[in-house]
Amino acid sequence: MPNESRLTSEGNSRIEIKKSVFIGHSACVETPAQAADFISKERKTYPDARHICYAWRTGGGSANQKSSDDGEPSGTAGQPLLSLLTDNELDNTIICVTRYFGGILLGKGGLMRAYRESGLAALADGRPVVMIPGKKLKLRCDYAFYEKLMRKAAQKGWTAGDVAFDSDVSLTLQIPESETGEAETFLADESCGKVIPVFDGEIMIPGEEVSLI
Repeated sequence: MPNESRLTSEGNSRIEIKKSVFIGHSACVETPAQAADFISKERKTYPDARHICYAWRTGGGSANQKSSDDGEPSGTAGQPLLSLLTDNELDNTIICVTRYFGGILLGKGGLMRAYRESGLAALADGRPVVMIPGKKLKLRCDYAFYEKLMRKAAQKGWTAGDVAFDSDVSLTLQIPESETGEAETFLADESCGKVIPVFDGEIMIPGEEVSLI
């Protein structure tokens, strides 16, 4: 999906408005079943909460999204949370906001603002990023070159994975598609042609952080 964004970690928030406490929790989910499990865990974590409202979105399509007001007035909780996901093009993401009622009614507008504020803070804490096209390369190298490669990777933001240390080092390297030429040139030049990467598939990788709206 173009401009798809995702969280890089779970996010949390806690705000208090007129004695009501709103606890936000965001995370990555890949399927509706994972979303259901996440909600179930929230209910076990806060068994005495008056409301546990949520919204989730997977796969980028309207058929794979859901929201719930969980007893709050219609449209005051689930829809504002779902709008945060759709407006920011966040996919494979869930937001739960648990409310402990403080005895003072907030009104429909107040509730919508409170749930949105809590959900937005939880999403921001999860450090969302834009996902961009990338490539995965497999390679083997000696230990001296591995150290040089890791310095370059740290500088460029390339991700090394599946690292195995033996008589030499084997690993995979995830790089943005736009930087494939630079990576291949670096590997060839700095190893004097000894390190030959093998293409191991196209992937989506984290890019720039998202400024949430």
